[in-house]
Amino acid sequence: MTPEYKKIPIDNILYSCGTRQERSTEDFLGIHVVTYVLSGEMQLTLSGGTRHLKTGTLGLMKRNQLVKAVKLPPAGGEFKAINIFLNTDILRKYSTEHHQHAAGHKNEQGFYELQDDAFVKAFFASLEPYFTQPERMTPLMTELKTKEVIALVLDINPALKNVLFDFSEPHKIDLEAFMLQNYMFNVSIDTLAKLTGRSRAGFKRDFEKVFQSTPGQWLKQKRLQEAYRLIKDMHIKPSDVYLDVGFENLSHFSLSFKQAFGVSPSTLYR
Repeated sequence: MTPEYKKIPIDNILYSCGTRQERSTEDFLGIHVVTYVLSGEMQLTLSGGTRHLKTGTLGLMKRNQLVKAVKLPPAGGEFKAINIFLNTDILRKYSTEHHQHAAGHKNEQGFYELQDDAFVKAFFASLEPYFTQPERMTPLMTELKTKEVIALVLDINPALKNVLFDFSEPHKIDLEAFMLQNYMFNVSIDTLAKLTGRSRAGFKRDFEKVFQSTPGQWLKQKRLQEAYRLIKDMHIKPSDVYLDVGFENLSHFSLSFKQAFGVSPSTLYR
């Protein structure tokens, strides 16, 4: 059986391959990622909505955002994708070497779809032999391939220099609007604080002013309310709900749900 994942040693290029549906285990994306779907489909849930990446989709996911990803293999086949992670060091180096700098208006969308063409196919095809012989992917080769994909992205959409070479950290934003849009992402208080442009202490202080509750209490209540709506009104199975609303395991979700509403989620679903 083909392994679920293969990684090259430097770990910024990831080939994913699997025959079963799989969810991401981490909701916070700290660096930019170039992703190319070779077969199957990837469903991305971002703060701005859900995107469906079909076979042949090339895109850039922006750093410092919350993302849920579900990998969906085709009927009787395998899901395959290549992700290239663009850390700040390689982007700063590329920016200096090629005199590319962020300038002008910044588009704040979380995912940028890019045109798939012969050059895109050729680039990703050039990576595939390394997944069967990972020892051939030396640090030098990894750097060259990473710089090549940066050049490819900029050739397709030059305006993305304003995304790739913007090295600023998140600025202070409206806390209430952000939380109401992102409460179902399962991330730490430190991550939420960072994304809203605050220190941990500043986030907790502002949070209690806005919601008259602690972050932990408010998040639990809000997620349970949404779960109740999905199970009762949308008739979605509890086992299909708990991860989507931000809980880590079904048993903890079921216990919390019964404590809040006096009935188990499985009973409500019947």
